[in-house]
Amino acid sequence: MDDTVLEQHSFGAEVGRLLDLVVHSLYSEREIFLRELVANAADAVDRRRFEALTDSSLAPPPDAKIRVVPDKAGSTLLIADDGIGMTRQEMIDNLGTIARSGTRAFAQNLASAKPEDRPNLIGQFGVGFYSAFMVADRVEVTSRKAGAAEAFTWASEGAGQFTLAPAAREQPGTDIVLHMKSDASEYLEPMRLETVIRKWADHITLPITVAHDGKDLPANEGTALWRKSKSETDEQSYKEFYRHLGHYFDDPWATLHWRAEGTLEYFCLLFIPGMKPFDPVENDRDAHVRLHVRRMFITDKADLLPHWLRFVSGVVDTEDLPLNVSREMLQTTPVLARIRKALIGRVLAELKTRAKDAGDYDKFYENFGPVLKEGVWEDNDHRAEIAPLLRFHSSTQDGWTSLPDYVSRMKDGQDTIYYLSGDHADLLKTSPQLEGFRAKGIEVLLMSDSIDAFWPERLDRFEEKKLRSVTQAADDLGKDDDLPDISPLLAAMKAALGNQIADVRATSRLTDSAVVLASDGKGPDLAMQRLMRRAGRATMPTKPVLEINPRHKLIEALVAKLEDTALIAAASETLLDLARVQEGDLPTDASAFARRVTSLLAGTLG
Repeated sequence: MDDTVLEQHSFGAEVGRLLDLVVHSLYSEREIFLRELVANAADAVDRRRFEALTDSSLAPPPDAKIRVVPDKAGSTLLIADDGIGMTRQEMIDNLGTIARSGTRAFAQNLASAKPEDRPNLIGQFGVGFYSAFMVADRVEVTSRKAGAAEAFTWASEGAGQFTLAPAAREQPGTDIVLHMKSDASEYLEPMRLETVIRKWADHITLPITVAHDGKDLPANEGTALWRKSKSETDEQSYKEFYRHLGHYFDDPWATLHWRAEGTLEYFCLLFIPGMKPFDPVENDRDAHVRLHVRRMFITDKADLLPHWLRFVSGVVDTEDLPLNVSREMLQTTPVLARIRKALIGRVLAELKTRAKDAGDYDKFYENFGPVLKEGVWEDNDHRAEIAPLLRFHSSTQDGWTSLPDYVSRMKDGQDTIYYLSGDHADLLKTSPQLEGFRAKGIEVLLMSDSIDAFWPERLDRFEEKKLRSVTQAADDLGKDDDLPDISPLLAAMKAALGNQIADVRATSRLTDSAVVLASDGKGPDLAMQRLMRRAGRATMPTKPVLEINPRHKLIEALVAKLEDTALIAAASETLLDLARVQEGDLPTDASAFARRVTSLLAGTLG
């Protein structure tokens, strides 16, 4: 290597700490380095095949494979692939920094994971390459990007720095050379390497070979698990493939495996995770079920499932598309539309069946309920099917309840399903918004996910029962003709608050609280308004109504102090801010609010 073109770089700030975590916390599971490097190599070939859909010059060779070559004499191990390769900048970005996850999250999950689960954790966090340093004291990566003429070599001893230099590689792809530590010589034995590959990578359909006495011998079956029948497959095989597929380290909550025959023929193996995955790309709303054509990976961006089922992973393998299917064809072919419809139906059927076991289904719902709710908002075709699968906390019930359960408990003559949405279910249970409904024995569903501000409007009705936010349902509780007349106070408060509110009115729906906010009935409910404000999208803000409890001692005291206009003005501002706080908002001016409360308390105590 020519030192005149050798570039020296420092690792990203967190890489040093990460290397220490990987090397020492996972030291007893060293064999997983091979799983990670082989999986990365397989992904690189898959990516090259995908790019070749629109540029045939990038296609990998027909005999593309992953070669594992031990060299006892030189104490090195080579993992070579025919994949997409990396440019110089991609080597810096992919091997010199941690772009997708930080060491803090990795360390927390590593500490909480069971020992047997730790080997699967590094793949989940996208840091598998660094496991090479568990067995090597120096790692060299030579790579040539498909479509490019130049190659580069990245090298590091894992001690804070790495080097980059021009190199030569005859064909696109990547060579990783591990200079093995003296206590890792077992991984220079072909039989040991074959055992590890069969254990961890047998489901990779790309051929993997291990060099033995100068010959490259097959090390994996390359069996497409999804093409086997259920009778040929056991639970352990499903589990290993699930973990390999999504870099998970839990067990699948549900496994759906079937073959469709007839006018449309395809094989399908889908998984619903048993726990909420760590997902550093929080804005990625796409489902990533992998599409294969005759065992060959095509893409994981074929939109085989909608956004609201993006937690489902798996493989669909069809005979009804050409191997050179283009991206444009993927978007327009009726074959995928029919497969998509069948997949959605199968997943919904599985959820309906599993929902009959409340304890089991609750585990799934706690992980993915908010995602499922998105389907009610955006999918008109499946909205009615999704609604019974939703679960809620309730003002009258412990644990989770459903819309069918709520309807079964409705009072005689009740024609509305009432709900209250906010930030936290526990806080919603004590909201003043519930007081009038609780007094009349009316159950209210409590919703604390952000999406809850949207989807009820789209569903509108369930089993012919209207869904309505309690913040818009004050009139549903009826009128109370025995309310004290506090009209002068209401007028004074409205004048004091000006354009901050739409109105100030007396209400009978409060039993313990002095005030509560309500929607003016002309726009979205309070939760939606709050969400829009936080998102900076309240371009036409709707003013709330401030409702007053005439029977509350504080209000009675204010009625007696009407002549003190300064007190009424200060009390009006304070009560409005208190009502905002009750709804989970902050006072518009926290400092002024604190001064008013302090002054009022001082006057009371004085």
